[in-house]
Amino acid sequence: MAVTATSLPDALAVAAGECSLRFSGIRRPEIGSISLSALVSAYLLLATNNSFWTHTVAYFDDSVTALLSFSAALCLLTLAGLTLASVKYVMKPVMIFLIMVSAAASYFIDTFGVIIDKDMIGNAAVTTQAEASHILTGSLATHLLLYGVLPSLVVIWFKLRYRPFLSNAAINLAVIIPCLLVSGGLVYANFANVAYVIREHKDLMKRFNPTGPVSAAVRYASSTYKERNIVVQPLGTDARQGARIAAAGKPVVVVVVAGETARAMNFSLNGYGRETNPELKALGVVNYTDTTSCGTATATSLPCMFSVYPRDEYSDWKARSTENLMNVLTRAGVSTTWWDNNTGSKGIADLINFASMTDQKNSPLCKNGECLDEIFLGELDKKLSATKKNSVIVLHQLGSHGPSYYLRYPEKFRRFTPDCRTPELMKCSVEEITNAYDNTILYTDHVVASVARLLEKHQDQIAGAMIYMSDHGESLGENGIYLHGAPYSIAPREQTQVPFVAWFSKPYQAAMGVDTACLAKDTAQPKSHDNLFHTVLGMMNVETKVYKQGLDAFASCTKKPGVGSTFQAADTANDLPPSPVRSLSGPGAL
Repeated sequence: MAVTATSLPDALAVAAGECSLRFSGIRRPEIGSISLSALVSAYLLLATNNSFWTHTVAYFDDSVTALLSFSAALCLLTLAGLTLASVKYVMKPVMIFLIMVSAAASYFIDTFGVIIDKDMIGNAAVTTQAEASHILTGSLATHLLLYGVLPSLVVIWFKLRYRPFLSNAAINLAVIIPCLLVSGGLVYANFANVAYVIREHKDLMKRFNPTGPVSAAVRYASSTYKERNIVVQPLGTDARQGARIAAAGKPVVVVVVAGETARAMNFSLNGYGRETNPELKALGVVNYTDTTSCGTATATSLPCMFSVYPRDEYSDWKARSTENLMNVLTRAGVSTTWWDNNTGSKGIADLINFASMTDQKNSPLCKNGECLDEIFLGELDKKLSATKKNSVIVLHQLGSHGPSYYLRYPEKFRRFTPDCRTPELMKCSVEEITNAYDNTILYTDHVVASVARLLEKHQDQIAGAMIYMSDHGESLGENGIYLHGAPYSIAPREQTQVPFVAWFSKPYQAAMGVDTACLAKDTAQPKSHDNLFHTVLGMMNVETKVYKQGLDAFASCTKKPGVGSTFQAADTANDLPPSPVRSLSGPGAL
């Protein structure tokens, strides 16, 4: 029978009523809060902690009893923690939050072998939209749907039986207290073995979902809150340019190329089987073969590189509350510039000339908010031709940042094939991933060599030199680990061994007294990010008490300046700036 216009609302109402009657016949399953806590605990422990249990079994390999005791104690503590949250209006939101956090964390932990610690949370917090788009893949969406959304819907579907508050509290305590006592007894009975594993394998509990990522986020938020009123202490207030640079006869220009995610072992300059550095090799650069990074992620390594503090004394607080290399150079009268093709300077360039290369919307080198590193070259050519002052220019690369290695080089540098053409590395073979990564190194070789050639091009007007040093390395699947950001104490050498290359024009060598033949004999000696601060000061003949000649990588092969222009080397801890003080208006005030 045809439905007329006047009867359509009535027909829809009837249909809606029939649907309502059908669904009203479906009863939501009822469950007690303790039972739901137990179910969610079991789910979190079994479904989102694959990496944790794998490492737990490996770490407790010598003691089955301790393994079982530790595992049972952890299960009881998880149940106690969820039971503590089993309060009306609180329980379901908390459980859904923990399920979603565990689902997201387990994807990255299980897929890339990373650990979600405080530094990793910090990296995520400063990730740009373009950078994040390479991680937000279909595989992640599927994982979140299966391991996060669907279990959360089940939690929502259950109808909880609530008791009066006091009765509920009493029953919760009747579960929580025995769980705590039994778990404590289990750990105490095997304390020596458990304590040993926890102490020697600090990564273990960071892998545990959901407490690992949640505690990391809390620590990151806490440190960020405390740092909001940092008072930055001046550094190198006595800094001045020495007589040698004043007598150079032309502007001295040092370009510091801050590399990204380049690991030393894939540089053919360091003996890698493939020719990934043909252009730098042809230039006859000085290449240091044993250089160690300060951290395993940009958020730590980059500020550390430009900090006066060595790695064993470095902290994020110290870096933020003390001026850096660029500030000391500026104070000495050196023109300083920071050009960024990455996610920013991490506070290093807050007080100097800064420009983001990714703002160039119409360049053929840029796409979707990211640019190839050749974006630096045209601007650098112009700047060098117009330079009239002693200058330090920092080029912060996008480099080899993953997982989308294939987007870091143009087609003409796609030499090693087949290369992985997706950010979902698990869909590629190790060979394909390595090929894509090696192409990024080949392209970096071209960009860095091009910087040196531009300095050489303008050597009639300037005395130029260049340093290239990467911020950290990268794991390409070795031992099941991908990308970077591992806690430094357990980080593989793939993430901590970085390339360090230097090049000096003839005018610079003559003006600043650098003996490259001498430097070539020293390239096997260990170097680190600790050297960059003092090396650049030495290259610019900046005299200051915070300069340490022993950490200047080139000092031993630099002819001493004439009388009245000696470097002032500070080789004792007493010459470091005083411990940073906190603002009296902020948290932690005295």
